[in-house]
Amino acid sequence: MQSSIVDKLAQERRARLAAERLLEQKKRELFAANQKLAQHARALSDQIVQQRHGLQRALTEAESLKGENTKVRDDLQRAHSVAQIAQRRLWDALETIRDGFAVFDGDLRLVVANRAYLSFFRGHIALTPGVTYDSVLQLVARHGMVDMGGRDPLDWHHEMVARIRGSHIDPFILHTPDGRHIKLIDRWAEDGDLVCLAQDITSTIQREAELEEARRRAEAASRAKSAFLANMSHEIRTPMNGVVGMAELLAETDLTEDQRLYAETIKSSGEALLTIINDVLDYSKIEAERLRLYPEVFDLERCVHEVMVLLQPTAKDKGVKLLVDYDLFLPTRFVADPGRMRQIMTNLLGNAVKFTTAGHVLARVVGFERATSEYELHVTVEDTGIGIAPELLDHVFGEFNQVESDSNRKFEGTGLGLTITRQLVELMGGAVWVDSEPGKGSCFGFKVVVPVAEPAEPTEKTGPPITLKAALVIDDLLINRVILERQLETYGLDVTLCRSSAEALRVLEDGARFDVVLTDHQMPEMDGMALVEKLRERGVAAPILLLTSDPEAMGDGRMRAELAGCLEKPVLRSNLFRTLQALSHPDAAATPPDPPAPPPAELRQMRILAAEDNRTNQLVFRKMVQDFDIDLRFANNGREAVDLWTAFRPDLVFMDISMPEMDGREATRAIRAAEGVAGAHTPICALTAHAMDGDSDSIFAAGVDHYLTKPLKKTAIADMIRAHQPADARPPIGSDDEAG
Repeated sequence: MQSSIVDKLAQERRARLAAERLLEQKKRELFAANQKLAQHARALSDQIVQQRHGLQRALTEAESLKGENTKVRDDLQRAHSVAQIAQRRLWDALETIRDGFAVFDGDLRLVVANRAYLSFFRGHIALTPGVTYDSVLQLVARHGMVDMGGRDPLDWHHEMVARIRGSHIDPFILHTPDGRHIKLIDRWAEDGDLVCLAQDITSTIQREAELEEARRRAEAASRAKSAFLANMSHEIRTPMNGVVGMAELLAETDLTEDQRLYAETIKSSGEALLTIINDVLDYSKIEAERLRLYPEVFDLERCVHEVMVLLQPTAKDKGVKLLVDYDLFLPTRFVADPGRMRQIMTNLLGNAVKFTTAGHVLARVVGFERATSEYELHVTVEDTGIGIAPELLDHVFGEFNQVESDSNRKFEGTGLGLTITRQLVELMGGAVWVDSEPGKGSCFGFKVVVPVAEPAEPTEKTGPPITLKAALVIDDLLINRVILERQLETYGLDVTLCRSSAEALRVLEDGARFDVVLTDHQMPEMDGMALVEKLRERGVAAPILLLTSDPEAMGDGRMRAELAGCLEKPVLRSNLFRTLQALSHPDAAATPPDPPAPPPAELRQMRILAAEDNRTNQLVFRKMVQDFDIDLRFANNGREAVDLWTAFRPDLVFMDISMPEMDGREATRAIRAAEGVAGAHTPICALTAHAMDGDSDSIFAAGVDHYLTKPLKKTAIADMIRAHQPADARPPIGSDDEAG
C-alpha cells in the first residue's frame, strides 16, 4: 500500500516535471510566435505606411495628370483654332489668286476647288465635291468648252486621261472658243492626291505676240538702218573718191605754195571725213554685233612703226616726239586681225598725239609666253598731254565722250575712237585700261592673248654676227636714249649715252673711242647734221647713223655722204640690226647685186578694163594711171563690161559694184560663166563704195578675186596692176613713175 503511494507520488512527480517541461516548451513556442507576430505586425505596419504613401503619391499624380490633361485640352483647342485660322487664310489666298486651283483624291474625285477653277465651268456644268476627274473631262468635251484642234471628243478625252496617268505630268495649254489660253499644271502629291493648277495665260500669249511683232519690226528697222548706212557709205564715198582722188592728182602738178596748201587741205579734209564715216560704220556694226575678225599672220612691230610713220607729220608740226619701245626678247609676228590691230593702235596713238601739245608719245609693247604657243601681249601708249580728270576716267571708253566740255571744244572728233577700241579688244578676248593725271599725261593700255607665228630662226640669228663693240648715242630725250641703249646692249655693244651734241663732243675730247655713232637729227642748240660736221672736223672716222623723222630735211648731198646710214624714226628693230650687220662687214655689204636680166623684146602693153558708171570716177581713175604703160578701156555699166571683156580680153578687170542695167556682181558672174566655156580666168578686182559687214562676202561669192574700197588710192591701183602683170606684157609701171 505504502509502495503504491510512493509509486503514485513518483508518477505524479514525473507527471508534474513533464508538465513543467511541456509548459516551458509552450512558453518558448509562444515567445517565438509572439516574436514572429511582432515581426509580421511591424512588416504589416511598414507596408501600410508604404501603401499610404503610394496612395498619397497616386492621388498627387492623379491631380497632376488632371491638370496636364486640362492643359493639353486647352493647347489642343488653341492649336485647332490656329489650324482653322491658317486653313481659312490659305483658302482665302487660294480664292484671291486668279489661277484655278483644285485637289482630287487618290480615286480622282474632287475634294476642293477655288472659285477661279469653278468659274471655268460656270454656265455649262456645276462641279461639286465627289465628281470624278474623268467625268469633268467628258463634260468639257461634250459641251465643246475647249478647242480640240479638230479631233474627235472621245479621242481628246482619252488623251487627256492618259496624260495624268504618268508619274510626271507635262504642262498642257487649252484654247477656248472665246480666245482664252489656259495652262494646266498638274502633279501627284506624296499622299496620292492630284493637285491641279489652271493658269489663264491669255495676256502672256498676247504679250509674246506683241514682243514678236516688236522684234520683227526692230529687225526690219535694223535692216533698214544697215541698208541706209550702206547706201550712205556708197553715196558719200562715190563723190569723195572724186574729191580725194582729184586733190591727190592736183597736188602732184606744178602749183604755187598757196595752191599746194589748198589741194593738200582738200585731200586731208576728205580723208578726215572718211575717218569719221568709218567710225560711224564700225560703231553701227559693233552695236548690231556684226563686227567680225579675220585673223592672219602679221608683224606687230612693223604695224606699230607704220602707224607712227603716218602720225609723224602731225607730231612734227606740234613738236611732239614719237617713240617705240618694243621688247627685244618678244617675237614680232603673231596671228590676229592686222586691220583691226592697226585700227586699235591708230586710235590710241592718234588720240595721244591729238591731246599732246609738247613732249612725247611712247608706244611700249611687252609680253610673256603662255601655253600652246600663245603670248599675252601688253601694249601701252603713254603721252605727256593734257591728261584726264579722275571723274572722267570711268567714262572715257563710252560712246561719243570727250575729255573736254562741249562749250569749249578744242580737239575735234566723233568720240567713238576709244569705244571702238574697247569693243575690238574685247572681241579679241582682251581688256583695256587707262591711267591719267590732269596736266601730266595719260597711259592707255590693252592686253590680248594671240598665237605666235615666228619663223624657226629669228632675224637676229641669221646672217653674219655684229662685231661692233662700242656705240655713242646722242639724243635729247631720255626715253629714246634708254630704248636705243637696250637695243644696242642686246647686240653686245657697250653704250655711252649723251643728252646733247656738246656733251658728246666732251666725251670724245676725253679720249673715248667708238665703233659707231647714233645721233638724233632734231636737237636743241646743235642738230644732228651740225654734229656730224663737227665730228668729221675733229677726225672722228667712226660710221655715223642719223636717226630722223624727216629724211628729206637732212641737208645737202655732201653732208649725206658723211653718213654711214639714215634710219627713220621710230627705228625698226630689224632695220637697226641689219644696219649694224652691214657696218660690221663692210666688204660683204659693198658687193654689188647682180644686174637685172634684160627685158624680153616685143612685149605688148598690159590690157586693163575698168567698169565704172560715174564719169568723175572714170576721170579720176584715168588720171591716176595716165603715166602707166597700159591699154585702158572703160565700160559704163555691167553689160558693157561683159561685152568689152569678150572683145578686148583684158589682163585685169576693175569692176565697180553699183552700176545701172547690170551691177558688178551680175557682170562678174556672167564673165565667170563665159570663162567656164573658154577655159581662161581673168583677175577681177571689185571697186566698191560700200563698207558694211557682209559686202565682201557677197562680192567674193560672185567670183571676184580682190576688192578695193573707195576712195581709191593710186598706190593700191598700182600694186594691183603690178601683181597681175602677164609674162608677155611690158612692165606697166616704171621705176620713175610715182604710185602714191
